[in-house]
Amino acid sequence: MVTILVTTSLFFVVRTSVSVAGGDEAAAAYKFKEMPIAMPPGYESQPKKTIREVNPAYEKIRAWISSVGASIAVNDVTGNGLANGMCIVDTRTDSVVVTYTPTARTADRFTPFVLDGKPLPMDDAMAPTGCTPGDFNGDSRNDFLVTYWGRTPVLFLAKSDAKTPSASAYVPREVVASQSLDGKYHGPRWNTDAVYVADLDGSGHPSMIVGNYFPDSDVLDPNGLNNVEMNDSLSSAKNAGGNRVLRWYKGSAGTNPDVSFVEDKDAIPYDNSTGWTLAISGADLTGSGLPDVYIANDFGHGHLLHNRSTPGNIRFTEAKGERTPTTPKSFVLGDGSFKGMGVDFGDVDSNGSFDMMVSNITVAWGLEESNFLWVNQADSPAAAKAKLQDGIAPFKQEAQKNGVAWTGWGWDAKMGDFLNNGQQNILQADGFVKGDIDRWPWLQELAMTNDNLLSNPAMWPHVGPGDDLAGDEVMAFYARTSSGKYANVSKQLGLDVPIPTRGIATADTTGSGALDFAIARQWGPPAFYANQAPKLGNDLTLRLYRPAPDSTAGEGLAATGSPAYGTTVSITTPQGRQIAQLDGGGGHGGFRSFDVRFGLGTYTGPVEAHFTWRDSGGGLHTKTQQLSAGSHTLMLTDDIQEVTSR
Repeated sequence: MVTILVTTSLFFVVRTSVSVAGGDEAAAAYKFKEMPIAMPPGYESQPKKTIREVNPAYEKIRAWISSVGASIAVNDVTGNGLANGMCIVDTRTDSVVVTYTPTARTADRFTPFVLDGKPLPMDDAMAPTGCTPGDFNGDSRNDFLVTYWGRTPVLFLAKSDAKTPSASAYVPREVVASQSLDGKYHGPRWNTDAVYVADLDGSGHPSMIVGNYFPDSDVLDPNGLNNVEMNDSLSSAKNAGGNRVLRWYKGSAGTNPDVSFVEDKDAIPYDNSTGWTLAISGADLTGSGLPDVYIANDFGHGHLLHNRSTPGNIRFTEAKGERTPTTPKSFVLGDGSFKGMGVDFGDVDSNGSFDMMVSNITVAWGLEESNFLWVNQADSPAAAKAKLQDGIAPFKQEAQKNGVAWTGWGWDAKMGDFLNNGQQNILQADGFVKGDIDRWPWLQELAMTNDNLLSNPAMWPHVGPGDDLAGDEVMAFYARTSSGKYANVSKQLGLDVPIPTRGIATADTTGSGALDFAIARQWGPPAFYANQAPKLGNDLTLRLYRPAPDSTAGEGLAATGSPAYGTTVSITTPQGRQIAQLDGGGGHGGFRSFDVRFGLGTYTGPVEAHFTWRDSGGGLHTKTQQLSAGSHTLMLTDDIQEVTSR
């Protein structure tokens, strides 16, 4: 009797802590409309899979192995200045679809198509897992970086003579040099679940960190070698494919464009580079023009990496949190034993510094860990730099305090101001494997298994077709309540579709100041939600470019310039300070647009904006200038000049 009473009381304590008062009132300010996404001709009639073929050693857990891969991105595909193009990885067909947003202007619409890596070597043991838009060869045209399970990434580079997006408008290029004499793939079998694109070395060009989950092996080959394994721990696994840093080396434009990267193998300390990575993101925490990076690993420690790079030489060192007598071990940044699966940087407390939201498994009566909301404790970039250089991460874990500790089986997380009121919302993908048979008891038994057995797939419980683990969980939409805490108002907004979700992309797709979002579903159709909030505040939206000397701006798919990767902007108004960045692409499976946005609420006066950026040659610059509310297209050289967008 005592045991039952204690257990019941603990349950209500937990559920009460999840429920935040004021959710209905907060939700009333928001409104979203789901709109249909145009797919390639004949696409809907294609057969749709619900599970993958896998290596025979994984057969008993093939639903687990089939639980990731859906991805979505929104950005400016046509070069016309609006982020109204989309790139979608649909696991049901293993296709990489390029299309337009349902809100796109008629002039920006095109026939949706599929990116095909051929004539590069491709085979049935490969599947795409992510699509990141960006200008990788510096010609002002949007390209696509596609990652895979079963091979190294492929870049689809836009041709200079292409007039509209189409399959023939892009040339596939290997990111990692590989030679094939017989037309078959002989490169490493990377199994990538995360990628982060940024100017990592301050050279003025985008490099990337590729986060691999399984070790190089035949994961998706039903006739593959028995060379596969699982994680060697549920709390500190370090036997994964690891993180690869690929530094931009050179690029060329034209009708046969190309780009080259070299691997900086020692860029990340070895002990920080072998985790089971599911998400990567970064932000300039120190004002140096270099992004510091957070790596979210499944089955154990995440890592905050301080950027000490110089042009042509990428180098990171780890910074860890400090523990007090009242701090749980997993709430010390870098020592956590949770299952990190998403990360995003944003100014969550509106004080002009970057904070981090990290997704974990937080399923009641399942594996009830906690999400991480790492709140920046440094009072200035200089103070953050001093801490980071001493190996100290100046962050405090405050998820429960802010109402975002428990969601479910979390994945991608994205922050964005959907009311333009100066406060960040937090969106979170959720759910794992959808089926009819609850397998939580088996998974809980696995959680108590000796770590020495875990790496052997034969020791894992069955997770196959029909089995369910958090399959009915829905995406989260966190909004600030009048108390200052967040409440998950997904149900009130009609976003509670019971299909597991993976990637989230945000963008102002209409240029109206309204932030929309799209979401990738695992074994389900993607979704697009147009922002129809009844009352939006004023906004400051910045489109930031660097000159692209090898292109003719405004022709064909060429934009005004090349995205000014790594630019950070902080603003000051009578309402306080905010900070935002041009995000080159990071997280788990979802990639926001390049726009740098601020919500101003009812404020209509001049905005003091402080810019930190690198020019095309890598030179570091800072400048403060006054801007009016609304949209601005700015060219960043050694100065800032307002220009006309296409």
